[in-house]
Amino acid sequence: MMRKYFLKIFSALLGSTIIIMVACTPGACFDETNAFVKTSLYLYSTGKLLAPDSLTLYGINMDSSKIYNSSKNITLALLPLDASADSCGFVIMINGVIDTITFSYSTHPILLSKECGYTFYHTIDTPFYSRNIIDTITVSKNTITTLNEENIRIYY
Repeated sequence: MMRKYFLKIFSALLGSTIIIMVACTPGACFDETNAFVKTSLYLYSTGKLLAPDSLTLYGINMDSSKIYNSSKNITLALLPLDASADSCGFVIMINGVIDTITFSYSTHPILLSKECGYTFYHTIDTPFYSRNIIDTITVSKNTITTLNEENIRIYY
């Protein structure tokens, strides 16, 4: 009788301990946690999505190296914005011709999930750009999130 009682209590404690340990274990984050400006490249003369022969892209006054370095087959470029600033500039070289793009934006923190933590979303204003090979830049969606959706179009 005492043994049955002891086994029930022991089983209940063991089960509770396992449930608590599993419930408190942090899960893995499988979501995208960086909000990039998703930039599609279009040929101006046809208005069609077309990868340039060569794309080089790097941030002005950014510590990182080139984001793209003579890359081929790029129709969607991902541009990182600095969450601690309100503007960011990039040098973009399309088919050997250099232009610059500057974004002004506001930044706000967003909780993605308990597992993934926080990220920063941005709201961009009208971009400023030089016009050596770039003809036009249009803003498709000015809210920069982690979703896979086009934000701007560059017509070259």
